[in-house]
Amino acid sequence: MIKLSPFDTFFLALRPIQRLFFYDDGDGTSLPPFPSLASSLRASLGATLAVFTPLAGKLTACSDDHDLAIDCSPGAVHPGVRFVEAEYSGDAADMRRLARDVEHDTEAFLQLVPELEVGRLPAPVLAVQVTRPAAGGGAVAVGVSMHHAAGDGQSLWQFMRAWSTASREGSLAGVAAPMFDRAGLLRHPKARDAARNLVRFSAPELPKVNTFPEPDWTRQSRRTYLVTAGQIQSLKRRIVQSAKNGDGEQNHPPTTYVAIASLLWTSIVRAKSVDNAADDEEYFLFPADCRRRLQPPLEPGFFGNCIKVRYARATTGDLVRRDGDNDDDGLARAAAAFRRAIREHVEEEDPLGDADRWVDVIRGVPRERIAKQGSSHRFMAYEVDFGWGQPSRVELVSVSSADMTTLLGAPGGAVQVSVALHRSHVDGFEASFLAQVSA
Repeated sequence: MIKLSPFDTFFLALRPIQRLFFYDDGDGTSLPPFPSLASSLRASLGATLAVFTPLAGKLTACSDDHDLAIDCSPGAVHPGVRFVEAEYSGDAADMRRLARDVEHDTEAFLQLVPELEVGRLPAPVLAVQVTRPAAGGGAVAVGVSMHHAAGDGQSLWQFMRAWSTASREGSLAGVAAPMFDRAGLLRHPKARDAARNLVRFSAPELPKVNTFPEPDWTRQSRRTYLVTAGQIQSLKRRIVQSAKNGDGEQNHPPTTYVAIASLLWTSIVRAKSVDNAADDEEYFLFPADCRRRLQPPLEPGFFGNCIKVRYARATTGDLVRRDGDNDDDGLARAAAAFRRAIREHVEEEDPLGDADRWVDVIRGVPRERIAKQGSSHRFMAYEVDFGWGQPSRVELVSVSSADMTTLLGAPGGAVQVSVALHRSHVDGFEASFLAQVSA
């Protein structure tokens, strides 16, 4: 049994992390025949699970005190991970279109990732689906679903790197061993009680889990954009210059994350500002990785959740263009809000010091005023090569809330930005986003 920490149980009620990877013929590579491809993926998955064994286990309640654990016993692991071979209704050209379009075809994407039942314990931790087109070859999609209470985005990419290496190289010899044990986290004086409180919040009637409802994707528009390395550097320079000319706090260039998060936040608020007063408060929730902020820091191979959700706060008037502003003043004020939040709530805090109040944080921020960001530009998703080249597109299919944004690292130092917004706001967002990123 691997007992879960409060970092894990915080995500108990969320939908699984569902990642989708598209591959096709091109750039001098050719996909193997589907039976051979699927067989190779299945065999390399088995070899990888021999090292990442808990992913074949079950998330389970292990006592009446709302303790949760991943059961790695032979009985829990023996059935293995569900591996689905599927056929998409369209042809290879249709699948390439899915991988190319700015606007997501959410209904099609959902057909390409495996279902993972998380509403009742014991629950599986991982499922995999590989899908070919109904007619012809030349395209394939690999979908992965992982229970969020078992691991965060960094952990998922750790697994994907190992699996793709096993498929491509035929060996895991060069892959660092994962470390699943949470004992160091659970030694914190607040950890065990906080983990149980979070379970009581999400699952007061175990084994049932009150999962958060999925947003109505028929009312959402989901789109993907690419911010180039040059555009990122331009954003950073403009934020610094605007801060020097105004009341900002930026003494040196912001990080890539802060620059892009400021771009996203201002674009979302400007798209919705017609509904809001200038002194209304706006919140932007973001994940802070705590692996190296703990004392002692976690080992580099740690597999699990170790992110803390924090938020930046500003008024609508701070983020939209005021009279007398130049185009970048809102960006600079957003960046200053992120710097304050990171300094006060990430850099200067014991990551678990307020774990007994995390439920209050969840309840305390008005949902209609929140934009959220998930994933990270540090995740090099386009390096997931199973032996037939890099993916043509990688997307997060599971979206836990409205007004959601995600980041991924892209080739050439670019950052992929995906957004899920209400259809009435997405065109306004896009106009602001493209105007600011191209200025």
